[in-house]
Amino acid sequence: MPNRLAHETSPYLLQHADNPVDWWPWSAGAFEEARKRNVPVLLSIGYSSCHWCHVMAHESFEDQETAEYLNAHYVSVKVDREERPDVDAVYMEAVQAATGHGGWPMTVFLTPDAEPFYFGTYFPPAPRQGMPSFRQVLQGVRQAWEERREEVTEVAGKIVRDLAGREISYGDAQTPGEQEIAQALLALTREYDPQRGGFGGAPKFPPSMVLEFLLRHHARTGAEGALQMAADTCERMARGGIYDQLGGGFARYSVDRDWVVPHFEKMLYDNALLCRVYAHLWRATGSELARRVALETADFMVRELRTAEGGFASALDADSDDGSGKHVEGAYYVWTPAQLREVLGEQDAELAAQYFGVTAEGTFEHGQSVLQLPLQDGLFDAAKITSVRERLLAARSQRPAPGRDDKVVAAWNGLAIAALAETGAYFDRPDLVDAARAAADLLVRLHLDEQARLTRTSKDGHAGANAGVLEDYADVAEGFLALASVTGEGVWLEFAGFLLDHVLARFTDAESGAMFDTAADAERLIRRPQDPTDNAAPSGWTAAAGALLGYAAHTGSEPHRTAAEKALGVVKALGPRVPRFIGWGLAVAEAVLDGPREVAIVGPSLDHEGTRTLHRTALLGTAPGAVVAVGAPDSDEFPLLGDRPLVGGEPAAYVCRNFTCDAPTTDVERLRAVLGD
Repeated sequence: MPNRLAHETSPYLLQHADNPVDWWPWSAGAFEEARKRNVPVLLSIGYSSCHWCHVMAHESFEDQETAEYLNAHYVSVKVDREERPDVDAVYMEAVQAATGHGGWPMTVFLTPDAEPFYFGTYFPPAPRQGMPSFRQVLQGVRQAWEERREEVTEVAGKIVRDLAGREISYGDAQTPGEQEIAQALLALTREYDPQRGGFGGAPKFPPSMVLEFLLRHHARTGAEGALQMAADTCERMARGGIYDQLGGGFARYSVDRDWVVPHFEKMLYDNALLCRVYAHLWRATGSELARRVALETADFMVRELRTAEGGFASALDADSDDGSGKHVEGAYYVWTPAQLREVLGEQDAELAAQYFGVTAEGTFEHGQSVLQLPLQDGLFDAAKITSVRERLLAARSQRPAPGRDDKVVAAWNGLAIAALAETGAYFDRPDLVDAARAAADLLVRLHLDEQARLTRTSKDGHAGANAGVLEDYADVAEGFLALASVTGEGVWLEFAGFLLDHVLARFTDAESGAMFDTAADAERLIRRPQDPTDNAAPSGWTAAAGALLGYAAHTGSEPHRTAAEKALGVVKALGPRVPRFIGWGLAVAEAVLDGPREVAIVGPSLDHEGTRTLHRTALLGTAPGAVVAVGAPDSDEFPLLGDRPLVGGEPAAYVCRNFTCDAPTTDVERLRAVLGD
């Protein structure tokens, strides 16, 4: 019989709706039930495409005996971390403080007042390698609750007080200058892996936000070392197993230092960020590899993640049916030499094995290989490789596909809108711009209420119940600003302004400029989450700084500019010390140091050939954080167009800083030189 999760919209929660565990969603009712029964709360946090979440669910939460024990002695609460990033952030901070590490599934034991007192992540069904079994943990926590209650509540209270006392090192609320940028770049150089690209060791994550910083730094200063680190890392990732060599798109991370074996889940935010990085790399260098990867990644998002309503789904699972009814990580993506021969025949299979690095020993498990590109493309006949790739992709499409989390997350769709709008504009792909516009329409129609307050998620055309957090407001505003620059449709600038007004009023400390992940009027947790560091995507804090800066450049709004600069004080404090974890903040700082540039393109119409040429040239400029407005002179859609006449009756470009402009130009080459090419 289904439990309470059957009424939820989260695919992750619905995966547990038929568990024998009597799950509750995160709610006041769950904690009231714990008080009434005088039992602790088991909080289990995960997400739909999480491999070990599935493992623990199968081993423990689907087990009748374990479920009966849980039901008798606990109130069990299941949370989708993607729906409730605020709940996840608060308890992850506690887990990391107590254990020194974190991960998912996250397992936390709480008092009925939601105060944590015991922590872990995955627990096996039987003791393993010094790790207690889940049943042993349940029994131990129950015994402590019943026999040492005073000690338990004292520990919980101390943890909550410790969390409340944690203050962010905010710095002096000034933007980073050349010294801090140089120190950050030096620290990145020390952590850079020159043989393999990327930073640090295994597991190795795509450093999307750091790459944006490096590209912007090169654009502003001409530093070749920054460009080389970005370009080499992008090439290594694109040639590795972390990139889907048949269908496009990136997996979450590589388990090894060489980008060979991925953790196979594909997340919308990773692909949106990396699509934009490769498009920007092409813009800076003209790299054909960067162009191909940007377009293939964009096509992957539209083909495999787009929902019927026009938004973009959250993720594809790492696991899929291996053909025997057993769900196995990576089954959809890996190949053996025998499988190549079955699809391609003997001769082409040998070519494919050499081209994609498929060996008899395998690069993954059980003699299977993850496809990669170990050799240069020029060694192979391009037409033959295209044929091989198409046949393998067609054969793979007949395999059982990984599950898809159809939840539409506002923040991640904002990232996708920015990536698709820019990629479509750069490569003359209006279909990609249309996909970005459709996703933006969905967010306005379904996620925004009459007061322009955002809902975090939707599914199947129905808005979820959870309020948007800072990253939702910031990333959606970023997407709308990019869409406005690409399309010349001022309505997106207007919507971005509505969202950023909420950022200033409800997420920002007016005195210090510090930002919080939840609104002032949001549900009260044991701590108001506040994290300026980048994780898998830009932090809400630094994303908000970037969107505020872009909006100020479009409109001349001093409050938005001031808020952006104050927010970057944390980047001045953290950038030189931990640049890998505040890359987007450093990228925004580069835009401040450059102005950012404000580009107004005026023409008789958007369809005028001269207007289109100047507009495209402006979009392809590499000046960090530059904003572009295009339209008729004195159009009221964009403040930048005010008092900007045609020149000699011809379309013209005005390049400005702080609304102070250089002489206008009608010459494409001059505009390209001013903005970088």
